[in-house]
Amino acid sequence: MTTTLFINAKIIDPEAGTEALGALRVGGGVIKEVLTQTPENAEMFRTRNKSSETVVDCGGKYLAPGIVDIGVKVCEPGERHKESYRTAGLAAAAGGVTTMITRPDTAPAIDNPEALEFVIRRARETAPVRVHAMAALTKGRMGREMTEIGFLMDAGAIAFTDCDAVVTDTKVLSRALTYARSLGALVIAHPQEPILSAGAAATSGKFASLRGLPAVSPMAERMGLDRDIAMIEMTGARYHADQITTARALPALERAKANGLDITAGTSIHHLTLNALDVADYRTFFKLKPPLRDEDDRFAVGEAVASGLIDVISSMHTPQDEESKRLPFEEAASGAVALETFLPAAMRLVHSGAIELPLLWRAMSYNPARRLGLPSGRMRVGAPADLVLFDAHAPFVMDRAKLRSKSRNTPFDGARMQGKVLATYLNGEKIFEAS
Repeated sequence: MTTTLFINAKIIDPEAGTEALGALRVGGGVIKEVLTQTPENAEMFRTRNKSSETVVDCGGKYLAPGIVDIGVKVCEPGERHKESYRTAGLAAAAGGVTTMITRPDTAPAIDNPEALEFVIRRARETAPVRVHAMAALTKGRMGREMTEIGFLMDAGAIAFTDCDAVVTDTKVLSRALTYARSLGALVIAHPQEPILSAGAAATSGKFASLRGLPAVSPMAERMGLDRDIAMIEMTGARYHADQITTARALPALERAKANGLDITAGTSIHHLTLNALDVADYRTFFKLKPPLRDEDDRFAVGEAVASGLIDVISSMHTPQDEESKRLPFEEAASGAVALETFLPAAMRLVHSGAIELPLLWRAMSYNPARRLGLPSGRMRVGAPADLVLFDAHAPFVMDRAKLRSKSRNTPFDGARMQGKVLATYLNGEKIFEAS
């Protein structure tokens, strides 16, 4: 069996919370050895490897588990012109994402075993990275009747969500949560009070008023989370909040965790690195759902990630074509692509001193994998050799024309960024190398 030895690498272990110079031996698709490297034994790694072994000199760059990204939208079926599994997979590999957890908000929704089997097959045939699909919690994401959760789990659904279509009928939601609990299924929800947030394009405040934009109070997120927490307490279901973006929601989340509820929470990389003022003169590439928040909220959510209160950071990759974005701000579609910009945007948090690399990788790789019951996201013997080699300090100017996604609606176009993926490996095999 041929093996690969990575030497001179700054190895990030998100499980242990460490970052140290070392070497890594992989073979048979898994990690075989994690070795400590010192100046004294560095040459030994070069000269005493097996004759069949490939040696990769990482040149002192960072080697970490591949990113596990919950909430990627791939527009198959229905809107393949916006994104396909092939283009999303290529973008993911270029961004250091080795596992995509895809959303069911397609046209039609992924709400039956046949549709789920279609997307799993398409992903297996065309995407170079791992893909696990979520299924809808209710039929058509309409909130009226729950899907066949058991059959969908048998077909491969990794979690259940109606995405941003909040279930308003609490009786339907309670039945779905109770049934999900009986099967051990994870339910992922979008905490938002749907009536207050309907039609909102910005967060309420002076900026939204001056721009004349329909806005929503941060309390809508708090109200939605409070409702969901009560439902979890009643049903005992496993629950993950896809995006916590406001300071007002954090005390409720902290209480729920302290009370022993099976709840985790995530946030998006855009809400961690941008704020409401970035919309400026109605720049629609900055229109997201939920809308960008005030700087105080951004800072509080960043602190919650650093403390572990918020468990997961996701890209919330949402492709939209030019026709959907080149409209007046109120009418433009929400969302931004982020698979390729995920890592360099996250480096902003590191370079600003907001979070250390092992903690960042815990939120981007280890925690999402653990929540979903996946073996990846770890830098230990026997774990899948899904790896990303990157330079945390390499500067570049983001050019959206060079993105591999079919849609290129990124808010970072023209931005000066740091952090570049050098290579991505799946099962120890290289699937991307920077040119």
